[in-house]
Amino acid sequence: MDKLAKEKMMKQTKPFEKCPVCGGELTEKEVEKLLRGGVNTAILKVKAEVCLHCGERLYSQETVKRFDEIRKKLERKEVANFQPIGQSFQVTA
Repeated sequence: MDKLAKEKMMKQTKPFEKCPVCGGELTEKEVEKLLRGGVNTAILKVKAEVCLHCGERLYSQETVKRFDEIRKKLERKEVANFQPIGQSFQVTA
């Protein structure tokens, strides 16, 4: 694939050139996302476009679909394939 084709492909997969919240510069980073479903939670490491100015995170459509699937599994307690990492606690102020 030549350079022009790669640039065209990147523009198609990257919907925003600048942050839609503040207009800041975006950069791709690996981030942790906390998901809740029912009383269960999961932590995922995913790639996101992150604004260097305000911290806004932009996720791909595929990643958002994955979030929805995982939330549904958490709600249905279908967690057999998930790795336990500890316990969660609710603390009242």
